[in-house]
Amino acid sequence: MVEDIHGPIRPVAKRHRKLVVVVDDSPESKVAIRFAAARAVHITGGGLILFHCIRPGEFQHWMAVADRMREEAFEEAEELLSGVGQQLNDYCGVEPETIVLEGDPAEELIKYLNSRNDIFGLVLGASEEGGPGPLVDYVTSTAISEMPCPVFIIPGKMTYDEVDEMA
Repeated sequence: MVEDIHGPIRPVAKRHRKLVVVVDDSPESKVAIRFAAARAVHITGGGLILFHCIRPGEFQHWMAVADRMREEAFEEAEELLSGVGQQLNDYCGVEPETIVLEGDPAEELIKYLNSRNDIFGLVLGASEEGGPGPLVDYVTSTAISEMPCPVFIIPGKMTYDEVDEMA
């Protein structure tokens, strides 16, 4: 059987491959972000996409008030991603892309992943206590058959030193 393996079937093309990591204020997200950034540096042609989703249910007021709340939510999300992006650049030199969408986070994430052809993997952080968290639970059960890429689940209890050793 080994003698049948004599080289690549087709030429290996250079390609850009990116990791997507979901960013929020949770401790498990911070560990996942660090892992994703450190891995992205080691992937040939690698990059990083910081993904954040705003739930639309948060804006159910009068139209003008809802519009202003939506604007503020997008501004806060952009600020969060900008700050995380700067920290990652300082940490390992990666300059991530950022994406902010509005909708159900799980559904928007799957749609986003399916809309790109350069995604190498999705990195999620699991909760430190209790269940893995709603997004990890959804992705690993309901949506796993829809995933267009591998999923990396980083335990929320990992320390930055442990992440750095592994990544």
